[in-house]
Amino acid sequence: MPWSLLLLDPQKLLFSLSSFIAAAITLFIAFEFSLPRPWWALLTVYVTAQPMAGAFRPKMLYRLGGILTGAAVSILVVPNLQHAPELLVLCMAAWTGLCIYLAVLDRTPRAFLFQMAAFSSAVISFPYLDDPADVFTTTISRVEEMTVAITCVSFAHGLLQPWSVRPVIHGRASSFLAHASRWTREALGQRHTRLEYEHRRMLAADVAELGMLAIHLPSDPWPARAGRRMVLGVQKQLATILPLASAAANRLDMLSALAPLDPALARLVEETRAWLARPAEQQSADGYELAMRCRQLAERKEQPLFWRDLLRSSLCVRMAEFIEAQVEANSLVQQLAHQPMTQPKSKKGRERDKAFPLARDHGVAALAGLATATAIMLYCAVWILLAWPAGSATAAFAALITCSFAAQDDPAPVLGRYLGATLVTFPLAAFYLFAVLPRVDGCAMLIVTLAPALLAIGYIQATPSLSARALPMFSCLIVALGFLDRFIADFATFINVGLAQVGGIIATIVVAKMFRSVNVTWTAKRMMRGNWIEIGQMAETARPFRPVHWTSMAVDRLGQVAARMAVAEGSDALHAADGLADLRIGRNVIAIRRTLSTVPTSIQATLREVLAGIAILFRARGRKGELLPPSPSLLASVDKAILAMCSAEQPDPSHPALLALVGMRCNLFPHAPVPRMAGDA
Repeated sequence: MPWSLLLLDPQKLLFSLSSFIAAAITLFIAFEFSLPRPWWALLTVYVTAQPMAGAFRPKMLYRLGGILTGAAVSILVVPNLQHAPELLVLCMAAWTGLCIYLAVLDRTPRAFLFQMAAFSSAVISFPYLDDPADVFTTTISRVEEMTVAITCVSFAHGLLQPWSVRPVIHGRASSFLAHASRWTREALGQRHTRLEYEHRRMLAADVAELGMLAIHLPSDPWPARAGRRMVLGVQKQLATILPLASAAANRLDMLSALAPLDPALARLVEETRAWLARPAEQQSADGYELAMRCRQLAERKEQPLFWRDLLRSSLCVRMAEFIEAQVEANSLVQQLAHQPMTQPKSKKGRERDKAFPLARDHGVAALAGLATATAIMLYCAVWILLAWPAGSATAAFAALITCSFAAQDDPAPVLGRYLGATLVTFPLAAFYLFAVLPRVDGCAMLIVTLAPALLAIGYIQATPSLSARALPMFSCLIVALGFLDRFIADFATFINVGLAQVGGIIATIVVAKMFRSVNVTWTAKRMMRGNWIEIGQMAETARPFRPVHWTSMAVDRLGQVAARMAVAEGSDALHAADGLADLRIGRNVIAIRRTLSTVPTSIQATLREVLAGIAILFRARGRKGELLPPSPSLLASVDKAILAMCSAEQPDPSHPALLALVGMRCNLFPHAPVPRMAGDA
């Protein structure tokens, strides 16, 4: 075995040690104040522990709020419906499904409020459905235990392990810029086709993940706090880089297919590729000068204008915009690494923070909630029909696991690993329960004897590639030991509790296979359909439009689709629908709408005709949920608008509306014949 495998990561070890100290304090308080279920408090410590303190703190208050909400629902519903068990199960399943719907829909730390409300009410209620007399006392006890655990783990990690989300964001943004430079360099060298899908998935997923990480910044530790506005500014630049780089590659492909590049443009493309090969620190030196040269070449006016002139102008402008965005992003990322942005934000700054919304799909969230509610009803039906004494525990475990993985499209593979980790941990639990704990006397000795197992599993929890296995290992060990106010080691109880856990996991896997196993492709198609609908709405001139809002939503959807494309088949229709092309078309629609009032009235009519055709096309795609081909009439409208703008008294090949029309034609009609221009007469 290589010695490198035996070396411990100090940060992971510190995380595990912080969690163990929180667990020790929690156990001490639980035994000192005679809480009825110390094991439940101990399990809560490890369920709520997070490797990044900045990502944990906002979840703390939401989790506490969720616990109180779930407890209130349990006290309200269970005693009043104790004589109608069928209705009681239906109400609890509906409540849990509603909470999961809201959790999946939200996608921010606030989702933990709904998630905790769902499985806290399930864990509190299900074991007492057949005997609800003590539900009030039990609920208060569970709230006390979980509150103590969450408070202890929050303070322990905040004091001993104050890691910031900021280095993670800096690393992700730096990786994105390096990857974007490499992809664009390959694209401008006309070698991008082979890696197109791989690059698109990775880049879009990085931008979407950066936005999700930025959500945690308001609670980042004070000494390393990065202003949320700065991080959102980085996200905006990265989101801009993505369509600009792909647009430049698209124009270069089309221009090269017509004829060899003229010497000035070929030299500029090679200089841009050489510039992209430099480290990020060196790109800022002469980036703006290179962008200015690209714009100068784009503004070179030929009389008359031909199609290749428009393609050249489009290529040069997109390269200039890409270079400027890359330089600005590099600058922001360097500031993120070296400058503590601790100044308070103004009201205007807070308003700008809200300009980057997340894409939410009510259909996907409703499916997750419905599947969770149906699963809970099935668990309870099997438990009641079999009259199994441990059935209530099985239903509680199954509900907890279902709620934990409800946001995933296909949780069955993860649940399979969950079951494997549970089975592997049973021998360790049996060793502790029957060989170690009978010789333990007192809370201090108990904590010392638990240290090796809890520290080892805590280290696993801090390892990203193994963290999914840590929770079932903690759950199996802690629940099987079942710490009470006095030691009890009963083999029958141990086996019964173990079977309840395994039964709950197996039941959850079965339900996931029945309801969720084919959901990945369906979810991705729904997201693309949502993008099409919004592009169609944005092209309607009678509607108000918010370009920054739409761009953020589109990039967020692209990142979500990209993650799902990684598990879709290569022949799947998802690969045929180019999310970057949709993003470019949407930006072209924005450019036309922004400049619509600045062009002559005669040209306005042709531009409105193009927008009307775009609206019809994308509304139809949204209704059908298919990548419908654009109509010949739309091509005629685009060509008519291009000809009108090129026939103006002083045509400007770099006019934003003209460049947008060229981009639309390249994206929607890549194989159409070269349009007839005024110079062709």
